Amino acid sequence: MPYLGSEDTVKELKKALSKPSVQSDPLRYRNTVLKAIRAMSQGVDVSGLFSEMVKACATVDVVQKKLVYVFLCSYASLNPELSLLVINTLRKDCQDPNPMVRSLALRNMTNLRLPSLVEYVEQPLTVGLRDRAACVRRVAVLGWAKLHNLQPNSEIDAAVVNELYSLLRDPDPVVMVNCLRALEEILKEEGGVAINKPITHHLLNRMKDCDVWGQCEVLRILQRYRPQSDDELFDILSLLDSSLVSPHPPVMAATVSLFLSLCSGLPAVSLSALERIRGPLLAACGSVSREMKFTAICHIQLLLRSLPGLMGAHYKRFFCGYAEPAYIKQRKMQVLVELVNDENVTMVLDELKGYCTDVNTDTGQAAISAIGRIGRSYSDRCLEILTGLLGLKQDHITSAVVQTMRDLVWVCPQCSDTVCSALEGCEETLQDSQGRQALLWLLGVYGEQISSAPYVLEVFIDTLRSEVSLGVKMELLTASMRLFLCRPAETQDMLGRLLHYCIEEETDMCVRDQAMLYYRLLHCGIEETQKVLQGRRSDPSLGVLIGRPAEPIGQWAQSFNTLEPLRHCATETESTGGGSPEPITFDLKPNTDLSDNLNLSQGSDSSDLCTPSSANVLASNAGLPLSLSLLPALSPEEFESLWLQQQQGFPAEEVAEEREVKEDHVCLEEHIHRLAPPPCSPQSLQAALQLVNIQTMAFTPPHTLPWRVYLYTHTQDTVSADTPRSTLILGELLYMGEAKEKAGGNQCANDRQEADKRVIAGEEEEQVREEATEERRRGESEQEGVKVTLKQQPKDDKALKGFLSILTQVLHTLSSERA
Repeated sequence: MPYLGSEDTVKELKKALSKPSVQSDPLRYRNTVLKAIRAMSQGVDVSGLFSEMVKACATVDVVQKKLVYVFLCSYASLNPELSLLVINTLRKDCQDPNPMVRSLALRNMTNLRLPSLVEYVEQPLTVGLRDRAACVRRVAVLGWAKLHNLQPNSEIDAAVVNELYSLLRDPDPVVMVNCLRALEEILKEEGGVAINKPITHHLLNRMKDCDVWGQCEVLRILQRYRPQSDDELFDILSLLDSSLVSPHPPVMAATVSLFLSLCSGLPAVSLSALERIRGPLLAACGSVSREMKFTAICHIQLLLRSLPGLMGAHYKRFFCGYAEPAYIKQRKMQVLVELVNDENVTMVLDELKGYCTDVNTDTGQAAISAIGRIGRSYSDRCLEILTGLLGLKQDHITSAVVQTMRDLVWVCPQCSDTVCSALEGCEETLQDSQGRQALLWLLGVYGEQISSAPYVLEVFIDTLRSEVSLGVKMELLTASMRLFLCRPAETQDMLGRLLHYCIEEETDMCVRDQAMLYYRLLHCGIEETQKVLQGRRSDPSLGVLIGRPAEPIGQWAQSFNTLEPLRHCATETESTGGGSPEPITFDLKPNTDLSDNLNLSQGSDSSDLCTPSSANVLASNAGLPLSLSLLPALSPEEFESLWLQQQQGFPAEEVAEEREVKEDHVCLEEHIHRLAPPPCSPQSLQAALQLVNIQTMAFTPPHTLPWRVYLYTHTQDTVSADTPRSTLILGELLYMGEAKEKAGGNQCANDRQEADKRVIAGEEEEQVREEATEERRRGESEQEGVKVTLKQQPKDDKALKGFLSILTQVLHTLSSERA
C-alpha cells in the first residue's frame, strides 16, 4: 500500500469503495470503510471520499453504519450539498425496528449541524420523544438542544418545551436528566428550567436512580428553589441526608453546596453538615486521582476558614508523600499551617523541616515559608530550624530563609536579635535577587545590631557595576541611607561613592531618580532624612496567622463546589487580619457603639486590631444586611479619574446634605458634627478602616490643616441572593480646623454688624439678635465637625446611608480616644 499521507492513498480507497466486487462482500466493504476512517484519524484529508461514503451508509451492517456516520459528521460542513443525500437514508433509519439504529440515526442527523437540514430533522425528533425505547428518547431530547444551539435566534416552540417538561416524569432517569440539560439550553435567556415544589420533590425522590453526574445535575438545578416553610425545608434536608455522605466526591460536594444554599439562615445546620462531610473529604484527599486530591484539599482550606478545628485531629493525613506532585505538596503544607496548635507543633515542624531539602526547589521554599508563618506564633522553635537551614549553604534554601526571616521580623520584632545574629556570613551564598533584596532590607533596618553590616554593604557597592537587578540597586540605596543614619562614620565614604555612581553613571532612570531624591534629602538635614527613612520597623495592622477568628460561612458558601477555591485558597490562607479583601457582611442595627471593639491608638498592639466582633456591630438606620468589599481594587489613577469625572456632573453650589442625581451617579455632602479628626496616626486610621473593608487611597500627614482623607469601598445589598446589587462609593473626609474657625469668627463679626444695621433700620432688636445667634450656632456646629463627601455609582440610597453610618461610627470610636 502506498505511503499513508500521500494522495495515492485517497485514490486507492476511492477505487476500492467503487468496485462492485468489494460492495458485494460485506466484510471487505466494512474493512475498506475502516481503512478510510483510520486514514482520517491519522490526519489524511479524505474528504474526496464523501460521495462513496454516502453510498456506503445504505447498509444493514450496524458497525459499518457507525463508521460511515463518523465520517459524514466530520466532513458534512465541507460538502453541504452532498449532505442532503444522507438525509433520506437517516430518515429511513429512524423508522428501523432496531432501537439502536433509530437512536444512531437521530444522533447523527443532529450532529451534521447544517442549518439547511433543520426542517428535515424536526419531525423525526418529535417522533423520537414518544418512542417506546428509552435510548431513542435520550437522543431525541438532546437533539432539540442541539437544534436550538444551531439556531439560537429562532423562536422557541412552546409545544416542544411542554413535551420536555412532561418527560421529566419519564421512567428512565437518563431521559429525565437529559430533559433538564435540554431545557437549560433552550430556556437559557429565560433563566433556565423553572423549578417549583412538585418538580423539586419529584427530582429528589428520583435522584437515587440517577448516576453520579445525573445526581450532580439535579442538585445544581435545585439550588434555585426556596422552600415555602421550615417543615418543607427540613423534609428536603432529610431527603438529602444520604447524599451528604456519598462515597462519590462530586455528589457529596454538590449536596453540601445545596445544603449551604438552603440553610443560609440556619448557621447551626450548616455547621453540622460541614462536620459530617469530614470523612468523605479526608477520603477524597487519599484518592488515586491527583486532580480529585487537589480539589479536596482546596475545599478543605475553604472549610477551615469557618471551622478552624475541623481537621485538627487528622493533621497527619496532610503529611506529604514522596511521589506526590509539587502543587499538592504545597497545598498540604498550607493546610498544615492552619492546623498547628500547642500539641502538634513539634511534629508538624519536624515534618516541614524534612520538606525544606526537597529535590524540587519550589517545594523546599514553600516549606520554609510555611515554617515562617508558624513562627508568628511559635517564633523560638521556628527560628531554631531556620538558623539551622542557613548552615546548609545552598543558594535557594538560604534565599528562602532570609526572605522568611525578613517577613517574620516585620510581624514579630522581638525576633530581631536572633535574626541578626544568624545573618552573619549568609551573603556569600545568596545568588538570586529576591534573597539579596531581603538581606539588604535587614541590613538597613537592623544595621545597628549587625556588626558586619557596613562591610557587607561595601561589597555590594563595589560590585554594583556588574549588578543586573534593578530591585537590588534600589534596595541598596535605601539600606545604605538607613545605615548612614545610625553608623555614619563607617558608612559615609561608601554612601558617597554609591550616590556618585547612581547619579552620574547609572543608566536606569528609576535608580537615578531615587539617588537624586536621597542626595537632595541629605541637603535638607539629618532630621528631615530621619523622618523619611526611619519609619516603623513592624506593621501593627498585621495579625497573627495561627488562631485567627472564624469567618461566617456565608462569605464563601457560593464558591463551594466551583473553581474559585482552586484559584484563591493560596492567597486567602496567607492573608492576615489587617484588611482582608474578602467582603464583610454587617448586620445593621441602630445605636451601636464601637468603642469597646476598636482600640487603635498609636501604641496599639497587633492583637487589638484583630477583633473578630468589630465587623458585626456597625450601625445604620436601614434594616437590611450590607456587605463591604475591597474587590475589585482601584488604582490611584482610576480613583482620581472617577472622582473628577463624577465631580464634573455636580455643581459647586450644591447645598450640604442635599443630593443631586445625574444619570446613575449620586453625590452626598454631610457634616459629622462635634467630631474632630482622630488623634491616632494615619496608619492606625487606615488599619481601622480596613477592618471594615474601607480602603484609604491618600491622606494628609497628622496635625496638618486642612486634614483630608480619600477612601473607597464596594457595597453589596444582599436583599436577594439571586440578584445582589453592587455599588462603588468614593469618599472624602475634610476638616478645616483653625482656618475655618478664623473664617467663622470673621463671619460672626460681619453678622453682628449686619444685625446692628437692621436694628438701626427699625427692626425689633431682640428678634434680630436671636436670629443672629441661631445662625452663629449653626456655623459653629459645622466648624466642629468633619465634612464627608460621598460619590456613588450606581445609585443606591440604602447602601449609601448604611455606609455613612458605618463610617461615622468608626470615626466617633477613634475620636473618643481624645478624651
